[in-house]
Amino acid sequence: MTLHLADYEAGKKYHGDYGDDLDALQERLAHIQVAHIVHKQRAIVLFEGWDAAGKGGIIKRLCAEWDPRNFQVWPIKSPTPDELDHHFLWRFWKKLPACGNIAVFDRSWYGRVLVERVEGYAEKPEWKKGFDEINAFEAQQVDAGTTIVKLFVHVSQKEQDKRLEDRLDHPWKRWKTGIEDYRNRDKRDAYLDAMHDMFKRTDTKAAPWTIIDGNDKKAGRIAALTAIIKALEANVDMTPPALDPEIEKVAREALGK
Repeated sequence: MTLHLADYEAGKKYHGDYGDDLDALQERLAHIQVAHIVHKQRAIVLFEGWDAAGKGGIIKRLCAEWDPRNFQVWPIKSPTPDELDHHFLWRFWKKLPACGNIAVFDRSWYGRVLVERVEGYAEKPEWKKGFDEINAFEAQQVDAGTTIVKLFVHVSQKEQDKRLEDRLDHPWKRWKTGIEDYRNRDKRDAYLDAMHDMFKRTDTKAAPWTIIDGNDKKAGRIAALTAIIKALEANVDMTPPALDPEIEKVAREALGK
């Protein structure tokens, strides 16, 4: 299926009961995490998208009811000098989840074919080769039993500008903005070209892309969590773990039940 970001700019308001619906999704996510722990299943939830698109807000709500011992959030920034001395995927291999864990990537290895391409940090042969390298990397994880969920959070230029302005005006949001936000904004057309190439080349059966219309924050959060739940539940046994008879016997004796 061909993916076009222009198809995800409706920004329709969320008309359900946002609080109740969010609570219900987070309860399901809590159960999903337990299932991953019990069945020693690994998962990766990966976010890409525009600056100020709402990735952080989705991640905050995704992890709200999770046990912190069994998930990690990796905010991906520019590579360090040591990381630049290795293959671009090297730093991500070190962040892959252990059995029973879920790894959440706030940006990812797709920087190779997005920011590194547009900003000229990678030569054309390097970023073009990156498509095949990324597909092979993801296929390896899936073959090893890891579920990969890839979300791209999209906002229109108008909505992005509104949120960037809000960050300037709000004293407790100013830390979120930087020069790079406006550098990227000025190259929106180049980024759009790179994004559409990325979808075309890396929307695979093993690791498909899901695009989230983030122009309405509440609707975007509900849509993102729903997509994540659907993908994770499909690849883990959601039967609640049975109570160990020996533990039950000891416990009931101890509790006088």
